[in-house]
Amino acid sequence: MSLGALSPEAHEALAIAMNQIGARSNSGEGGEDPATYDDSDGFRRDNRVKQVASARFGVTPRYLKRADELEIKIAQGSKPGEGGQLPGLKVTSLIARLRHAQPGMQLISPPPHHDIYSIEDLAQLIHDLKTVNPRARIGVKLVSEAGVGTIAAGVAKARADYILVSGHDGGTGASPLSSIKNAGVPWELGLAETQQVLVANRLRERVSLRTDGGLRSGRDIVVAALLGAEEFGFGTGVLVALGCDMARQCHLNTCPTGIATQREDLRAKFEGRPEHVINHLFHIAEEAREELAALGLTKLDDAVGRVDLLEASPDSSLDLSFVLNATDASMPRRRVWERNGDAPAPPPPSGVIDNAKRTVGAALAAGDSREYRGSAGQSFGAFIDDGVELSLEGEAQDYVGKGMGGGVIVIRPFAEDRSPDPVLAGNTICYGATGGRLFVAGRVGERFCVRNSGAMAVVEGAGDHFCEYMTGGVAVALGAVGWNAGAGMTGGVVYLTDWRQLNADSVVAREVPKEDEAELRALIEEHHRRTGSPRAASMLANWASAVAQFRQVVPVAQLQAQAAQDAAAQSQESAPKTAA
Repeated sequence: MSLGALSPEAHEALAIAMNQIGARSNSGEGGEDPATYDDSDGFRRDNRVKQVASARFGVTPRYLKRADELEIKIAQGSKPGEGGQLPGLKVTSLIARLRHAQPGMQLISPPPHHDIYSIEDLAQLIHDLKTVNPRARIGVKLVSEAGVGTIAAGVAKARADYILVSGHDGGTGASPLSSIKNAGVPWELGLAETQQVLVANRLRERVSLRTDGGLRSGRDIVVAALLGAEEFGFGTGVLVALGCDMARQCHLNTCPTGIATQREDLRAKFEGRPEHVINHLFHIAEEAREELAALGLTKLDDAVGRVDLLEASPDSSLDLSFVLNATDASMPRRRVWERNGDAPAPPPPSGVIDNAKRTVGAALAAGDSREYRGSAGQSFGAFIDDGVELSLEGEAQDYVGKGMGGGVIVIRPFAEDRSPDPVLAGNTICYGATGGRLFVAGRVGERFCVRNSGAMAVVEGAGDHFCEYMTGGVAVALGAVGWNAGAGMTGGVVYLTDWRQLNADSVVAREVPKEDEAELRALIEEHHRRTGSPRAASMLANWASAVAQFRQVVPVAQLQAQAAQDAAAQSQESAPKTAA
């Protein structure tokens, strides 16, 4: 459950409680307040499990490196088929700052599509995360539905360390009721299928299996273990322990107990304490011990995968034969591998590079710089931070600068390449970037700067969906871009010489304001200095003509919000004053 869906007080109380008893709380998507990373007083206040979802809200290199576990959310149990959602009335200045977004703007995290189109793409993201934080376990969140076992098998082969099968029961703390009612299936069905498929394909031993979605009692825990889970997640129950009265108003920002709200007057009503959660979980643990004792078992590990200890209720009319289908007893029923996959290789030194080298730069520390020549593999410069510089003479594949939080990436063509319009990088460049600077002296593929929220990037042409869902930062294109530019954009600024195919519902183009010309020129000058771009040199030599070709593209939503603020301020100024 994210900080945004929950109040800061409730979010932190859960983290403190779980840390104190050796369990792990999950940040949800949306990031965290770095202020919670100060544990000099001996108390850890942040979440050991940090989520990485399709919107990349709040995902910074520091956030990733702080995690004990990184969870890729590619499905959501309580609303399968939909992504994350935070209504604008919950996006306060604090939440907007942490998510690198604009206050008051609704935030949508659509079902994964930007860098997860296939199991192979998922494997690349898992590799990225293991590179940026080699000590963290990497997990993938799936939804309980028919066929989830097949997906789970692919996830295990993609080298995830754990798989979460999330059931339909529960809430999100942010989504409307229409999104979470009559959707999905119980965790028991998805868990049983996943366990059976993983065991049959000799994959169960490589991964841990986790489940959630309405676990409320010790009996639920034991049943989940018997069906194959060895790790268990709690949501609604622990919120009730903190004081939730199930008002079903989470998405309205009107939670009467101060848990699922960002309103300061309601947050003041929050009375939950970490010890309330701890006490609740100890009661569940005691009940689980009683259930295990009744089965003749002394520890929970011995219950994992023991479907033979379950039977259908005599008065049930349901056919539970599929759920109660026992796996081969000779095959491992739980994880025995320490780690699913080898640790990623260290970054190569400067020199020749080929496309077998993936995620180059993610493991570098501040002050490191590398110069390469050749064809880089996927995720060149992904998740680099301040003080890191990467320079490439040649070309790169998809995901250059994915999630970069700082530093500099430069890509220029081979010295012998005389093409007037070279293609130098693939799709989804600067996806989810929160900072840093990127300069590409050529064209790139589709979805350039998608979900960019803080990086400054210059490119000489791009494909469709330029700056899709952008929430911050600056992007400059010195050449043509494709269809649907600026779709879903709610923040940041774009400069284009080709604005014929903008998404008119999301953005508008206007002449570059005089006060912003210096910013545009400075970026093009830096682009020329770092890449030697002939196109940039030509523009700078004829600046008056060049700047007239550009248009500044800004979000409609941002203009409307500013207009509303100006109108409110003007109304307040013109209101009659009462004499003191």
